[in-house]
Amino acid sequence: MLYGFYPETINQQGHEKTVLKELTNSYLYKDILAIATIKKPAILEKLLTALALQIGSEVNSNELSKLLGIDKKTVETYIHVLEQAYIIFSLPAYSKNVRNEIKRGRKIYFYDVGIRNAVIGNFSPLDLRSDKGGLWENFLIAERLKQHTYKNDFVKMYFWRTTQQQEVDLVEIHGEKIIGFEFKWKANSNTKLSKTFTSNYDVEQQVVDLDNYMDFVVMK
Repeated sequence: MLYGFYPETINQQGHEKTVLKELTNSYLYKDILAIATIKKPAILEKLLTALALQIGSEVNSNELSKLLGIDKKTVETYIHVLEQAYIIFSLPAYSKNVRNEIKRGRKIYFYDVGIRNAVIGNFSPLDLRSDKGGLWENFLIAERLKQHTYKNDFVKMYFWRTTQQQEVDLVEIHGEKIIGFEFKWKANSNTKLSKTFTSNYDVEQQVVDLDNYMDFVVMK
């Protein structure tokens, strides 16, 4: 959750920060810019930082446009470039039955949390971090996505939220089967999915925390 899974960081333990700095400088801010012929590299860097600071939250292109001083179309273009380069990926909102659920929202996560931490320059220990919850969520969803990709199992992944901020961290659609996941660093007996969600959908519930996350990540 601090240094990610790039082979270079695994193979050069003790030098992870240096390796990640080199990766972000060479890959993110040179190779991608050259390939995509981005006209405003400083804006791309600011956008990536803004996305890194918003993990676990919905991303609004209009808000990003105002924050960065660029038009919405440029924001979407740059996000698309980062997705095509496998730096980030989007998780769309799930909606079918509930009247007040969000229909078109999305969250954006990083494929590798080490790169995310390098972008914002924060490698502080987990116990000292205010973003631990979002980082934990990003780690779990990214590793789960990789497993589904490896297995080529056609599972669709979403998040769910209502306008009243009731939320399910991850919703997976396995054919006709719906599984809802709640992520906690340390869960307790009261940790459950939103009643609004479970009462409107025929769903299997799972709570993922430090005790069982490996089963979730490797899909045992």
